[in-house]
Amino acid sequence: MLIAFSLLLMNTQCDNDDVVATLPCDLEVVIDNANFEETEAYYIEGAIIDGDCISLIISDSGCDSENWIMTLIDSENIAESMPPQRYLKLTLYNDEVCLAYFSKQQSFDLIPLRIEGTNEVLLNIEGFEEPILYAY
Repeated sequence: MLIAFSLLLMNTQCDNDDVVATLPCDLEVVIDNANFEETEAYYIEGAIIDGDCISLIISDSGCDSENWIMTLIDSENIAESMPPQRYLKLTLYNDEVCLAYFSKQQSFDLIPLRIEGTNEVLLNIEGFEEPILYAY
């Protein structure tokens, strides 16, 4: 009876390998054509897509990169090509004046940029040389 109870207990333990926790992206993409038109783009050093997040890497002078405010803005314009294309711009608000130079990586949620009827979209980010394919 003890052996049967032990086997039953071992059978009911959960398997932690089945659940993969994904961390959400840091910020949402702003979809606003007026804001897109009114702001200037910031130069992007690197971009990495990880699932539904895009991480953008920038550098600038300042006292502390923790105070920087980065915004990724979508123009609301979609080029009807294959794959469809969206146009984005990264803005940076940094009011610090220091001689130090910092790099910062910020991630943005790409889910709002999905286009119905397709499983990929080409992201053209102003200030970044290459278009980036977001497949979902």
